[in-house]
Amino acid sequence: MSSHDADWWRGAVIYQIYPRSYQDSNGDGVGDLSGIIHRLPHVASLGVDAIWISPFFKSPMLDFGYDVSDYKDVDPMFGTLGDFDALISRAHELGLKVLIDLVLSHTSDQHPWFKQSRTGEDRADWYVWADAKPDGTPPNNWLSIFGGSAWEWDGERMQYYMHNFLREQPDLNLHNPEVQDALLDVTRFWLERGVDGFRLDTINFYFHDRQLRDNPALDPAARNDTIAPAVNPYNWQDHLYSKNQPENIAFLQRFRSLLNAYGATTAVGEVGDAQRGMEIQAEYTSGGDKVHMCYSFEFLSNTIPTGSYVADVLRRYEAGIGDGWACWAFSNHDVVRHASRWHLDEAGIRLACALLLSLRGSVCLYQGEELGLTEAYVAFEELQDPYGIRFWPKFRGRDGCRTPIPWVRDNRNGGFSEGKPWLPVAMEHLDRAVSVQDRAPESTLTFYRRMIAFRAAHPALAKGTLEVAEAAEDRLAIIRAHADRRVLCAFNLSGDEIEMTLPAGDWAAAQEAPFDLRATNNTVTLPPYQAYFGVEGGA
Repeated sequence: MSSHDADWWRGAVIYQIYPRSYQDSNGDGVGDLSGIIHRLPHVASLGVDAIWISPFFKSPMLDFGYDVSDYKDVDPMFGTLGDFDALISRAHELGLKVLIDLVLSHTSDQHPWFKQSRTGEDRADWYVWADAKPDGTPPNNWLSIFGGSAWEWDGERMQYYMHNFLREQPDLNLHNPEVQDALLDVTRFWLERGVDGFRLDTINFYFHDRQLRDNPALDPAARNDTIAPAVNPYNWQDHLYSKNQPENIAFLQRFRSLLNAYGATTAVGEVGDAQRGMEIQAEYTSGGDKVHMCYSFEFLSNTIPTGSYVADVLRRYEAGIGDGWACWAFSNHDVVRHASRWHLDEAGIRLACALLLSLRGSVCLYQGEELGLTEAYVAFEELQDPYGIRFWPKFRGRDGCRTPIPWVRDNRNGGFSEGKPWLPVAMEHLDRAVSVQDRAPESTLTFYRRMIAFRAAHPALAKGTLEVAEAAEDRLAIIRAHADRRVLCAFNLSGDEIEMTLPAGDWAAAQEAPFDLRATNNTVTLPPYQAYFGVEGGA
């Protein structure tokens, strides 16, 4: 795609890098920016359009960078601003756009803004402060995603402050225009350094209800573990007032206006809501004046993606998205890897790749997904994630999807580090190392490269419309269309061979498709976990 194409993000494939676990360059056991630079050729070899780098800002690292103490500097464990500039330069040389993770809803309690706010003398209204009830209890019933009340008492200020996550992550008060200005200044700082866009953490958490009204209870039948594990009572509330506030629209418009001033930039927002995620996704991406795309959690949940379920999600999305745009993902740094979450074997992993890259929207791939990595087991004694430590053993936290990438098989740390890794390298991952799969024609890594190339070769897959042609538990057929070309994508989502009758059309098997299947008399036989790709009017 042209570097000057303002629409490059629409249908783009974005590769997420979790920097702590990608490549360690100095032997301290933690991945860093220099390590990412060293491994960028691997990313480029996939054929993706961009990288998204999880937070690398200065931080106490209680939530591993999502607790920011300085928005405008790199934490020393990851390197320097000079290293980041070098990363931008190298990525652009390789044809990769660079998105970084912006955490605008909250900071660390070690951020100078919060230290000043606690005194009540300077930046007093920059965070969400509230008086206790007469009996000393918190202002309302809002809950933290990480467990317990969303309010923490501060003895210096003699008030409670709000935290949707760890108590060390106080929420910013975006009702204050000065806070918005400061966050837009942070955004401008990174745009000036050459970033091509942002992934916006918890985009629907930016504003809270000014009246601090209690959230109502949620009907038990509507509870699900899409956003928080089932053991967390966060799922018992309908979060009408602690997030998803209408004031967010005006701020997102200010944010988009700033990005527009820098040309071909983009933003993808994370919508964290278990009941109305798709509705918010459409609202925040509509009109061309807010964020470019959002993702919700329909395919990041534990629900097995049967043909019926996928079709239901896609139909609801198509009915509601309007002129908005989705960004789909099956895995990321917060959920169990989908190979384990959905109990997939090698064939299932590849079919999931083909399905993801056939959807209408942009796509995020999570590091190691291209190797078919499974969720790693991390013993309690080695856990780092405070979320897992809190809810162990029924919820083991997020460390299992964050273990280091295996680059080579013949190294005790998989080529990730010369020192002791911050999380152990999973021994079962070594046989899936990049060095093992890189030039193997039948490897999962090779399959990902072929499928990404296939998507890039067909504008219908990247930018076209989508129609569900057939769906049942064991099968799904969708038609993607762009200009005068249609592409049929038919999937066998079961372990049994099936026959599918193709929808009306002059279909010819796409020769460059990663599955070598042909149709006869408008019928295709699909082996277990395989797909047929047909192009109307020619191969």
